[in-house]
Amino acid sequence: MPLLLPAGAGAGAGAGAGADGSGARYVLVASLDKARHLSTMLRAVHFRDVATCVATANGLKVTVESAKCLQASAFIQAGIFQEFVVQEESVTFRINLTILLDCLTIFGTSSLPGTSTALRMCYCGYGYPLTLFLEEGGVVTVCKINTQEPEETLDFDFCSTNVVNKIILQSEGLREAFAELDMTSDVLQITMSPEKPYFRLSTFGNAGSAHLDYLKESDLMEVFQCNQTQTNRYKISLLKPSTKALALSCKVSIRTDTRGFLSLQYMIRNEDGQICFVEYYCCPDEDVAETEL
Repeated sequence: MPLLLPAGAGAGAGAGAGADGSGARYVLVASLDKARHLSTMLRAVHFRDVATCVATANGLKVTVESAKCLQASAFIQAGIFQEFVVQEESVTFRINLTILLDCLTIFGTSSLPGTSTALRMCYCGYGYPLTLFLEEGGVVTVCKINTQEPEETLDFDFCSTNVVNKIILQSEGLREAFAELDMTSDVLQITMSPEKPYFRLSTFGNAGSAHLDYLKESDLMEVFQCNQTQTNRYKISLLKPSTKALALSCKVSIRTDTRGFLSLQYMIRNEDGQICFVEYYCCPDEDVAETEL
């Protein structure tokens, strides 16, 4: 769907050369025929109001953090957009994610059959607002959202060379686990091992201890690369936000490094078959000695 722009808004707006009313040139221009492709990914990391956005030639990364213990990032590759132009090596700004989502769904979250909301997103750089042009059914709405001073995001230093254990599961298996485990527990204990129990999720709630084991030969298990037995606990309160991404995903990669830091990478396929990723990093709550298993 071609996006209709108000008179003057698209003056010279080819390849990111457009300008706002002040004449400032855009450093970022991104267009989508279906705005919900972006809003769906943003909802998967929406557990805090403020997000840091970084645009590079590879695409858009939106990061949300909590208490220096949890970091979630949504990656929307440049190829997902019908137009994606970044005039600098990287463009970074902070924005209120709640307001951004409200604007992206200004026409509602469900379009009429055969219709969708088209999006053109423009940014002139530091100190300027993020401008959204949204069109559905010939009606154009322009939203300007103030941006904030970018801040350094946490560096969890999660290096692939330090990964000790890694599995890839069909998301269906993990969704069932979260539905069955006792979420009155303060922590989720994750055991990954080259020997039995291979992959175990444990909770310690009001009803007592509960364990859910996965065999490495399970049909749900696509990759099993465990080098040593590791048991770590993670606060349930930190992991709960990741269930938004889990609900949308088709596969999940679960990795732990030498420090017990947890990486959950969710592969999400949109209605057009395009692949995006959401990644959560979480610090361990406490270590559990092997004798406690």
